[in-house]
Amino acid sequence: MVDRVSPLPHDDNGDNSDEERYRVNVASDSEHSANSQRAVASTTASKAAPAISNKTQVKKKPSRRQSTASKKTNYNQKSRNRNPISKNWSKPVSYAALDLGTNNCRLLIARPKEGGFTVIDAFSRVVRLGEGLAKSGKISDEAMDRAIDALAICAQKLKRRNVTLSRSVATEACRQADNGEQFIERVYKETGILLDIISSEEEARLAVLGCHILLDEGEGPALIFDIGGGSTELALISTKSSIPVILEWISIPWGVVTLTESEPCAQDSEQARMHAYNNMRNRVRDSFHDFGKKLPKEGSFRTLGTSGTITTLASVFLELPYYNRNKIDGITVPADAMRRISRELAHKSPVERSLEPCIGTQRSDLVIAGCAILESILDIWPAQTLGVADRGIREGILRALMKNDGSVSMRAKQ
Repeated sequence: MVDRVSPLPHDDNGDNSDEERYRVNVASDSEHSANSQRAVASTTASKAAPAISNKTQVKKKPSRRQSTASKKTNYNQKSRNRNPISKNWSKPVSYAALDLGTNNCRLLIARPKEGGFTVIDAFSRVVRLGEGLAKSGKISDEAMDRAIDALAICAQKLKRRNVTLSRSVATEACRQADNGEQFIERVYKETGILLDIISSEEEARLAVLGCHILLDEGEGPALIFDIGGGSTELALISTKSSIPVILEWISIPWGVVTLTESEPCAQDSEQARMHAYNNMRNRVRDSFHDFGKKLPKEGSFRTLGTSGTITTLASVFLELPYYNRNKIDGITVPADAMRRISRELAHKSPVERSLEPCIGTQRSDLVIAGCAILESILDIWPAQTLGVADRGIREGILRALMKNDGSVSMRAKQ
């Protein structure tokens, strides 16, 4: 048996509750194979995707934070106060992975099972932690408040679910901010969550660990990319064994937030929008130049993307009336269609883009930067199709926690 994750509304649409937003279904390998064969075009057959078997300003709510802080618990992977795991323990063992990115705050809580895990709770909220960071060099007070509001909810979930072991990570915004460490201290003081600012290399490794199982079968190396809010990671991997080996990797300081802020333009002018889009592509292309020289020039060019950009564009391609994770996670889409949609969106105004049901107002200003990054990736890695993953760092953290804790084998089932 393998875990199948059922529909999850798009991360950028707001908060996720466990009962409404994230449930895990159990299906047999044969059922999964049949369900994964989705059409990527009206005239093409799909490829089956293997399942995982193992990566606005919001007003303060002082009373909630004070309540959380007064009962503060150190939700850290290395906490010495973690509950012991034993066969006689009266409650099920739970693990948690929290990813505080430049744009989103995301949490998964899961329990181990044979060959994988079952998600029992999830949360996601747009916090735009990196808003204005490129100009000021600091995380603003408003961005901190938004993030801490979201993290306070995460802390409540961690306590309610009696989490045994967790890891909470922060990425590019905290890496780059002059006041990143001060923010980490404030988060711990007000929520009890101890964030670990991870390196770009660790971020790439966790993303690969969390989604590599969705890669199409094939010969030669494959490319996995993660377009984030403050950075983009690319990893060239070998899939000769069940555990992928990273051959080459790169992290560039361009994500959907940082790249958008680098090219302000008059949005009421189509000419200005296209000029800004081309400038964004040039910035990213220059950053990829040296890495592109290391990539193979021949082969199957297998590719898998994990990000809000790729899942959004796949949703637009399928013309979904609303985001449906079950229809997106694990599908394969034509690369040419992704380029076409990217350029069509680049021509549109933010208002026109917001009319797309799977983009909306929260992503209408950021999706174009993601499109520019995606096209630049396809320039150096000429894939014919793209695999799409609605999973990544959090799933990678959970797999690593459970494997290191001896709760479950993370080796892929064949």
